[in-house]
Amino acid sequence: MQSFREALEAYGADYDETLRRFVGNEGFYLKILGKLPQDKSLQRLGSALENGNFTDAFEAAHTLKGVAGNLGLTPLYQAVCVIVEPLRLGEKRSDYQELYRTIELEFERAGALLGIGES
Repeated sequence: MQSFREALEAYGADYDETLRRFVGNEGFYLKILGKLPQDKSLQRLGSALENGNFTDAFEAAHTLKGVAGNLGLTPLYQAVCVIVEPLRLGEKRSDYQELYRTIELEFERAGALLGIGES
């Protein structure tokens, strides 16, 4: 059975650096990580992109970037970083939905860590 540390590292996170932000308390980290599914930034981003509202999309992406960064979810953080700057600049691009799908997949991968942390 894979330990949480192994799972987090396999996901692409730096376990030591991430846990340093949580004073080395894995239980506290898992408690905060457990709130990830409640974060509505991903849904807000998707809705704003569908409506062509780049201001709201930027705000949602920027929030999600902060959440991912603070939780040390490196692949999710990197996926969100790709979309943040073009949205900040209000760029009209044809690949926003593709970028969003990548973020969505990384969000799902990060969420899968919750089941590992509960064992």
